[in-house]
Amino acid sequence: MDLDRLSQDGLAEIAAAHSAAALADLKVRYFGKKGVLTDALKALGTLSAEERPIAGARIHKIKDQLTHALEAKAFALDEQAIQEALLQSGLDVTLPGRGLGVGALHPITRTRLRIEEIFIQAGFSVAKGPEIEDDYHNFEALNIPANHPARAMHDTFYFGDGSLLRTHTSPVQVREMQKALPPYRLIMPGRVYRNDSDQTHTPMFHQVEGLVIDKAIGFAHLKSVLKQFVQAFFEKPLNIRLRPSYFPFTEPSAEVDCECVFCEGKGCRVCKHTGWLEVLGCGCVHPNVLRHGGLDPEEWCGYAFGMGIERLAMLRYQVNDLRQFFENDSRFLDAFKRV
Repeated sequence: MDLDRLSQDGLAEIAAAHSAAALADLKVRYFGKKGVLTDALKALGTLSAEERPIAGARIHKIKDQLTHALEAKAFALDEQAIQEALLQSGLDVTLPGRGLGVGALHPITRTRLRIEEIFIQAGFSVAKGPEIEDDYHNFEALNIPANHPARAMHDTFYFGDGSLLRTHTSPVQVREMQKALPPYRLIMPGRVYRNDSDQTHTPMFHQVEGLVIDKAIGFAHLKSVLKQFVQAFFEKPLNIRLRPSYFPFTEPSAEVDCECVFCEGKGCRVCKHTGWLEVLGCGCVHPNVLRHGGLDPEEWCGYAFGMGIERLAMLRYQVNDLRQFFENDSRFLDAFKRV
């Protein structure tokens, strides 16, 4: 048994290996059940008692040498593969950086901030309330008791304990009235939820509620404020008109139309050739709502209005599908970096 030759051959073959597969084959060849070193150990039985321990020690030493050589070669091949991959990737670290893209506010956020800014300049304050409401504040306190037909107008998301995702921002009105005595001028923006989804509706959307409570406040004040808001928001001298309507929490109630922002009242496809676009609802605060807010309707009065932020954003930015606001398409959102 020529152990010196075995060691030299093993080290030479490991050094000459050019791939991980070749190394694996060498490991089997030398360390496998039928490998060279295994056969050498089996052959120890043919040696004399004096030769056997010397040969055994020599075989174990060769085994350690080949093991270390295999590990070192495997590490070298891994490093070589990494370097080749880097070269093939064409990465040039000396090139200038690509830079980071500049983001922009979401169009819904831009619209909400614009609405807030206009009303703050008119002397309003911003109030907020919880998105998870109770039945009392969301319905009953707003003159919508359990048997009221207006309940059918809301596809409400209820929780097991009877609480719900608010269907409008109107509950904030009552909460604010319960905090302090008037006078106050408030707007209440926020997310609201209804079980509805199509081209012009989503299960979650945004509203802005407005509330003014004082003495000797009437419809004329309401119309004046809304006209100024519409003209400031669209930056055009648009007229508005009020149409009788119904809301449980206001009496009398009205829908507000403004002259079409696209044709300025001349008639076009967007306004269905009427020259008008519906933009919000409003009315004088119902006496029952004042009572639920802890106010005496004989002493205090006021008006309220509500508008959908998505509706105004669609008109301002000429978006014809509400779902585009929520699909996170970077091509759509990038357009608002320049608006």
